[in-house]
Amino acid sequence: MGEEFTLLMIKPDAVKRRLIGEIIKRVEDDGFSVEDILMKRLTREEAEEFYKIHRGKDFFEKLVDYITSGKIVAILLKREKARRRLREIIGNTDPAKAAPGTIRGDFGIDITHNVVHASNPDEDPDAEINFFFGRKSG
Repeated sequence: MGEEFTLLMIKPDAVKRRLIGEIIKRVEDDGFSVEDILMKRLTREEAEEFYKIHRGKDFFEKLVDYITSGKIVAILLKREKARRRLREIIGNTDPAKAAPGTIRGDFGIDITHNVVHASNPDEDPDAEINFFFGRKSG
């Protein structure tokens, strides 16, 4: 498997806590290259569309409220085996279960305020990439 693209989204809690640079440094130090970057505040409609896979789950409304509470940073990353590797270095969704040294393990507060989102390679990472960057990931 060659180089591939993946998406990393830095969530509002990390933006507010000024962790953007540290998070980018960690992914770059792991061999990822930043191919594109975007900072914005998602509208409720955009957030509902982005997280549509979770619609109907008990945490959906809380997630949408949270992700629209401030600016996010969407980053298009590239490296060999990017999709699986990014999930490894960010750690478990629940920071209390994430290993020390992972992004969520070191910076996450709780399962909602877990600082980042990374595309799940088993779902549709290309759709998430296209959501922010409007192009095929290759």
